[in-house]
Amino acid sequence: MTGMTSSSRPLLNRRLAEFGTTIFAEMSALALKTGSINLGQGFPDTDGPEEIREAAVRALRDGRGNQYPPGPGVPELRTAIAAHQKRRYGLSYDPDAEVLVTAGATEAIAAALLALVEPGDEVIAFEPYYDSYAACIAMAGGTRVPVTLRPHEGSFRLDLDELRAAVTDRTRLLLINTPHNPTGTVLTREELTAIAELAVERDLLVITDEVYEHLVFDTAEHIPLATLPGMRGRTVSIGSAGKTFSFTGWKVGWVTGTPDLVTAVRSAKQFLTYVASGPFQYAVAEALSLPDSYFDAFRADMLAKRDVLATGLTEAGFEVFRPAGTYFITTDIRPLGETDGFAFCRALPERAGVVAIPNAVFYDHREAGAPFVRFAFCKRVGVLEEAVGRLKSLAG
Repeated sequence: MTGMTSSSRPLLNRRLAEFGTTIFAEMSALALKTGSINLGQGFPDTDGPEEIREAAVRALRDGRGNQYPPGPGVPELRTAIAAHQKRRYGLSYDPDAEVLVTAGATEAIAAALLALVEPGDEVIAFEPYYDSYAACIAMAGGTRVPVTLRPHEGSFRLDLDELRAAVTDRTRLLLINTPHNPTGTVLTREELTAIAELAVERDLLVITDEVYEHLVFDTAEHIPLATLPGMRGRTVSIGSAGKTFSFTGWKVGWVTGTPDLVTAVRSAKQFLTYVASGPFQYAVAEALSLPDSYFDAFRADMLAKRDVLATGLTEAGFEVFRPAGTYFITTDIRPLGETDGFAFCRALPERAGVVAIPNAVFYDHREAGAPFVRFAFCKRVGVLEEAVGRLKSLAG
């Protein structure tokens, strides 16, 4: 018994007990073990622009960011974030008081929830939701209240009546993600207007996760909630360099909001990482000022990849929900005679040499997500074509 705890209490904090090892770790390990193509985890298999990588090398060599950067982030990056928000959306933020740099969007979400939520507060999130949302709400002592996006005419849609009905006197904030991972839904101006009116009417705070803001396709448009009437003062907006510039390992994210909101988030963030990603902050400052042609080419490249994978998945027998944003495709496996996404994804590497993620992990209502499976298309076209070729064995 040497070294064992004498307490009968579990070692892991009860708030986190339900989370365990993430499905991404399990499926990535399965990909390695079976030599499968990993379309599970959402990271690109090529690096972003060479000049931005060189900017990071230059910062390292010049000694910029090798020691602790300023708590709110380096001034160059905060200025670039504010300029990006102004140029793209007409939102004016003071780089000194209204911008905070974080260790990726994941830390921004954690810090915002830890700062703004107290035990007993209810937090409404759209399910399926990114897995860190549930864990961070739990760590803050909040109660998550899922509002389910449901399939409707080829995409997943929000039921505004269901959202209104979910708000109670205990609701503290809404946690919104658009473009939405994993469904690829992009909320419309009408939907966002209704959300904004509800937030104002019920005096709710809103956290908006906008990390896929530059990945919207077809006729979809990314509209930051903070641009709508009454929302600038109650919205914490979150962005990320990883998704837009394909440097996910650099972990550079940010928060914009009013001085009061940003100060609150910074109060929590300073006790998480304190600061991070010093030299990379200087590189991301340069990335954010790349010309529009970069963002246009990035989106066009991902759109082409989406279509390669969507077409292949359709031919393999899946029902495909062609995403309006992000770099994920959600599919329904029922046309293949399957109903259990977990079992399907655990067997898929042996059956077809491809790894995907069961959407049920993103739901409180597991049964609502049971037949849905997510594939990532942020990979080289050759890799996607090889995956599609392998998946076609399912159809036959």
